[in-house]
This record gives sequence, C-alpha cells and structure tokens, in this order.
Amino acid sequence: MALTLKAMAYFTTALRHGNIAKAAAELNIAASAIATAIDQVEAEFGLTLVTRQRARGIQANASGREVARKCARLLEEYRSLLAEGAALKQSLSGTLRVGYYAPIAPAFLPQILENCLLHGTDVTLELEECDNDQAQDGLLEGRYDAILFVTEDLRPALTYDTLLTAPPYCLLPATHPLAAHPSITMAQIAREPLVVLNRPVAASYYEGLFEPGARQAPVVAYANSTEMVRSLVAAGRGCAILNMRPLTSESYSGAKVVERPITDDLPPLTLAIGYDRSAPRRIVQVFADGCRRHFARTGRAQCIVPPAPR
Repeated sequence: MALTLKAMAYFTTALRHGNIAKAAAELNIAASAIATAIDQVEAEFGLTLVTRQRARGIQANASGREVARKCARLLEEYRSLLAEGAALKQSLSGTLRVGYYAPIAPAFLPQILENCLLHGTDVTLELEECDNDQAQDGLLEGRYDAILFVTEDLRPALTYDTLLTAPPYCLLPATHPLAAHPSITMAQIAREPLVVLNRPVAASYYEGLFEPGARQAPVVAYANSTEMVRSLVAAGRGCAILNMRPLTSESYSGAKVVERPITDDLPPLTLAIGYDRSAPRRIVQVFADGCRRHFARTGRAQCIVPPAPR
C-alpha cells in the first residue's frame, strides 16, 4: 500500500498535538480517519511508531519521531512545489519556447513579441524554425509552449486558433512583363519557369494548384527557404507562387520582386497558433493573445496579397 500525502499529513498533525481528537478537530475530520492514517503509516514501514495511552493520548517513539520529521519535510516540499507552480502559471517570466513553420515569421514575430512582452519582463525566448510536422509534434511532446503552423495535415489531438487565411499569389521579377499586369492567371503562370518553395506541405500544395498537364514550362529550381525563392525570382530565374509576404519588396540580393494576385479560385493556406488552451501559463496566453490581436488589426493587410477582384 502506497503511503499517501494525506496519511502523512494526518500522522504528523496527530503527533504534533499528541492527541487524536485535537488533530481531528484541527483538520475538521473524524477521529477515526486520524487513527486509520496512523495505522497506515505504521503498516507501510512495518514498525510501531506511536504509543497509545487512553488517558494521556498518543506519543511517538524514537522511530515515530524520525518518520514524522521526514514526513513533515516532504509535506513542506510538496506545499512549496504547489506554490511555485501557481506562481509559474501567473508569472510573466521564464522561458517561452515557440516553434514556427511560417516562412516569413521574422517579418511579424518580433513585432508581436514587442507588443505583448514589454521590455523589462524577465522572459527568455527560444524561437525555432521547423517544418509543419515537427512543429505539431513538438507541441504535443512538450518541446514547445506554442507553435505557428499551417492547419493542412493537422494532428487530431492539437488545438489551435486561426490567425490568417492566406490566398496564393504570384511572385515575379520587377522587370518581368507580367509585373505590369494588375493580376495573373494560372494559365499565364503555367507558361513561366517556376521556382518552388520546397518545404513539407508547401511543395505539394503549390503543385496541386495546377490542373494536371497544364504546366508548359519546367520547374527550374527548388529552394527550402522563402528568401532563396525570392532571390532566385529577383534574379530572373523564374516566377514563384507563395502565400505570405514580408514587408519589403527587396530580396537579399538587393534586386526587387513584385507580388500579383491570382484570379483563379484557389485554396488558401491557413496560419494558426497552437498551444494548450485548457490551462496555459500566463506568458503563453499573453503571447497567443498578442498573435490574435496582431493579425486582427494590421497583420492581415501586411502579410497577404489581397485576391484579385472578379
């Protein structure tokens, strides 16, 4: 039989009073519960720990006093653990671990953190770029406190809030003839060499936007980062299809790109934040609230190319 915290609390209280009735009165329980707890502690150790005297109450022997001291120490550590856990839940301090599958997260994540975690708060940030599966697995396995990810191929056990629905757009060199058009069709894109963002979910999603056999020009490059895609497009290697955009039209190389909406009716990608919504730490809840506020106010207009009017 495992020794419970309740039995230890009843045992130490009884020995402190030296009287079962007084211990029962302090704990507001029946005297029989105190007596049973003493029996449980003695049975667990296989020792007689208490001398019971009808007129004089109870008295611990040497072994009983030693067990009572150790039980009291364990109970104090348990109460301390509960207090520290409650403080951790409410504190705006500690480590916030965020995994993100959002290729342009550097464009919006610092702004979100600036607005919701003001300077002076004792917070250490651990921000890790990962693929969509790694993000979801990391949250479910406890490696991340929150994740930014797309809801395609969603893990059934994961809870999330939608932040942004991003339609696809076409990325072109600033000097490309199609850059002069206000919008572009998939038929036009199919005739252009294509640079593909080769990330999990993304590559198959972009391939699926084309009708079977519709593409007339080849894929000229696969790149696993958005900035490499943008730089290759800026250099005239081809065009690309993306969903979210940074806040600048310049690529890393300094050459410019332009974004144009696509007129076809195409499925968007959905950016979401995943976290434990049932009992989050305060710092996680503050971060999640900050993400929702950002995309409800300015983030949507900044991060997507509005669909072309039909």
